[in-house]
Amino acid sequence: MEETDVPAHFLCPISIQLMRDPVTVSTGITYDRESIERWLFSCKHDTCPVTKQVLTSIDLTPNHTLRRLIQSWCTLNAFEGIPTPKPPLDTTQIAKLIDDAKKSPEMQRRCLQRLRSIAFRSEDSKKYYLESAGAVEFLASIIKRNDSTILEVELDTGLEFKRSCHEALSILSHLETSAMALKKLVTNSSGDDRFMASLMGVLRCGNQESRSNAIVLMKSISEALDPNQMVSIKSEFFSLVVDVLRDQISEKATKAALKILAEVCPWGRNRIRAVEIGAVPVLVELLMETSEKRPCELMLVVLDQLCGCAEGRAELLEHGAGLTIVSKKILRVSHGATDRAVKILSSISRVSATSRVLQEMLDVGVVTKLCLVMQVKTSLKTKERAKEILKLHSRVWKKSTCIPPHLLSSYPS
Repeated sequence: MEETDVPAHFLCPISIQLMRDPVTVSTGITYDRESIERWLFSCKHDTCPVTKQVLTSIDLTPNHTLRRLIQSWCTLNAFEGIPTPKPPLDTTQIAKLIDDAKKSPEMQRRCLQRLRSIAFRSEDSKKYYLESAGAVEFLASIIKRNDSTILEVELDTGLEFKRSCHEALSILSHLETSAMALKKLVTNSSGDDRFMASLMGVLRCGNQESRSNAIVLMKSISEALDPNQMVSIKSEFFSLVVDVLRDQISEKATKAALKILAEVCPWGRNRIRAVEIGAVPVLVELLMETSEKRPCELMLVVLDQLCGCAEGRAELLEHGAGLTIVSKKILRVSHGATDRAVKILSSISRVSATSRVLQEMLDVGVVTKLCLVMQVKTSLKTKERAKEILKLHSRVWKKSTCIPPHLLSSYPS
């Protein structure tokens, strides 16, 4: 049986596949909804793929006539899998759903269920439609109504507030909200900081799932903030973030907490605040237990930042396994981890190299590892740092019997 050719006008100009849900853009060209939404919302284009014209609107108009023709053609030609479109997202419907949710707790519960089903869909456009309809502000308003007192009460009303808050938090953390929308939540003319205060309340008193969602959302917020906003972060914020690391709630939460510290520590006195609440020993302990590439890299990035201040270096040296574990990660995780670990050792050797520290670096194998770095394939910058450290303290280390003879040849003169 000969294969039936699909009419050209039934094919999406982007995917060259039979259109399942044909929609027309402002230039009059019709595409399959999934393909054009990916073009607009994931690839961030603002033009028509065929005409290259800038779109005057990103509204997508369903082409019902063409869809019926495609379905009829599929039926007549016994084409397998007659295309049936999913119900499209609609900003107006979502906005009405949110307005109705304000009328009663039951309507709010139904609204949250519907928003969850949308947020967990795979469409590239979901973020645009939900943000345009005001879903982000609505979810944030529920979270802001939550505080530590509500989290602790056992009354039915308190439990309902608690459930709503946790549901809103779960949806918002999964939504991948745009940086602009996140900045609006924490930056406003009235100075209202209840949203961040509520997230901190969840980190303080919430269950593991809610704490995990809160720290993921905080990670997204920290990536959206301007440097001047990061300078004024409170010490309690760092305490709660480090608690997430210490408690190891989940792998996702640990990575989010590490990314937060990596984002905010370089600014102002943040690294000192992080050191003061005990970030360094927590990171050292985690490094001792972790062998996975990305978490190790993030931990070393944060440790490197904290060792940029005297307090951070002192904390690392005070920990019995500090120098040992940093040295151990060299050449064992990745080129990036090796570079960060050598950079940490460089900070120690240049500024905090007492006779006791130099002897410890020799005893725990730091010097041996640096000699090995000189022999193997690593980045030029890493080799230069290792060479600088070895040359800086050659009078103490070069003739030591702690260095294996086969590595002494790589010791710089």
